[in-house]
Amino acid sequence: MTVAAHDGGQGGASQPAPHPEADPQKLLAPVLSAHWDEPDSYTLAGYRRHGGYRALSKALAMDPDDLIAYVKEAGLRGRGGAGFPTGMKWQFIPQGDGKPHYLVVNADESEPGTCKDIPLLFANPHSLIEGIVIACHAIRSHHAFIYLRGEVVPVLRRLHLAVREAHEAGYLGADALGPGKDLTLTVHAGAGAYICGEETALLDSLEGRRGQPRLRPPFPAVAGLYACPTVVNNVESIASVPALVDKGKDWFRSMGSEKSPGFTLYSLSGHVARPGQYEAPLGITLRQLLDMSGGMRPGHRLKFWTPGGSSTPLLTDAHLDVPLDYEGVGNAGSMLGTKALQCFDETTCVVRAVTRWTEFYAHESCGKCTPCREGTYWLVQLLRDIEAGKARASDLEKIADIADNINGKSFCALGDGAASPIFSSLKYFRDEYEAHLAGRGCPFDPAKSTAWGDRPDSAHLEVNA
Repeated sequence: MTVAAHDGGQGGASQPAPHPEADPQKLLAPVLSAHWDEPDSYTLAGYRRHGGYRALSKALAMDPDDLIAYVKEAGLRGRGGAGFPTGMKWQFIPQGDGKPHYLVVNADESEPGTCKDIPLLFANPHSLIEGIVIACHAIRSHHAFIYLRGEVVPVLRRLHLAVREAHEAGYLGADALGPGKDLTLTVHAGAGAYICGEETALLDSLEGRRGQPRLRPPFPAVAGLYACPTVVNNVESIASVPALVDKGKDWFRSMGSEKSPGFTLYSLSGHVARPGQYEAPLGITLRQLLDMSGGMRPGHRLKFWTPGGSSTPLLTDAHLDVPLDYEGVGNAGSMLGTKALQCFDETTCVVRAVTRWTEFYAHESCGKCTPCREGTYWLVQLLRDIEAGKARASDLEKIADIADNINGKSFCALGDGAASPIFSSLKYFRDEYEAHLAGRGCPFDPAKSTAWGDRPDSAHLEVNA
């Protein structure tokens, strides 16, 4: 869903009133998703019909260094989590070193709640391909890779089709970057490891090794793929480049905030009336997005939510008006991450949700470093005991201590992501943890939080824990 109609606000008497300016035409900014509803949006013809590849000719007419400076001045920041300036990342590539340079696009999207890159690739793959050609011109690369999560076979097929179309049209292959400057684009399907979303583990996987994070330095910009200078960018980051070049840096900066300019995709999911992709300027609030999406499901109120997927510290209904940009969310004590807005209502057990997330991180830990390998395992054991009411009061301090021993002490950010929901849930919902201990079990009915929980006949339905 790109544009959601305002239906009068959120369900539940305790919900905030609709924002007076919750008009989709004013608050949303469809750029990447503007034509997703067209049946041929994924084809070359459909992309060209709306100005596709127009930015490429402008970019190729620019000096590579000038192009990098232009992207830096526009303020485009990485859309994959950390928000690092894209142009600055390109600038780190050493020039005149005599080595091949590589561009690697990270499409291994698999964190719970994160679901923007896959629909983007499915509906508009040529925006990524055009962005790749522009980025390769900027960093002087003649070989680019797209590392796609292998389970999404329909997306893989569409991506192969788009690459073939672009090659036949001359946007890839011989002389794609100018006379005598060829460009090869390789689509690589991963084997389904969450750890390969970490850039150095992704590079190891591309090279045919087990996907595990590397010790840094050296950083990928100096010694990345095949020990050569490499830029690793997120799908949305690169796909945003053509619109930026075509319409100009001033147009790009007219949206968002000063330090977080531009448009981005917000993935709204959970107990909301109309979940989907909402493309808006950075800095919009969850309150405004909920107004446009019809609010929480009827009769319920927001309890807690994640601003950037399960690896970011959760927030509560007290943070509805936090600007959803890198600075605003950071000041609120969380991270914008991938803008995966998972919204949970009062029927959800926080302990149960955090336990399921922690089980995911324990399962996906690559096992290379001790804090993450051992710490996530023991977090799962303790959280399961707490959920079942078998734990002791001292175990609350123990899980906080274990999370602290993981946070900032693992090879990569997976350990930090596992610790984030532990810290934030104890901060905002410690009483709920204590209720599990006092009542010797979970005080919530798991069936009530399901999609069918409000049905009159739901009492006989069971939920698999």
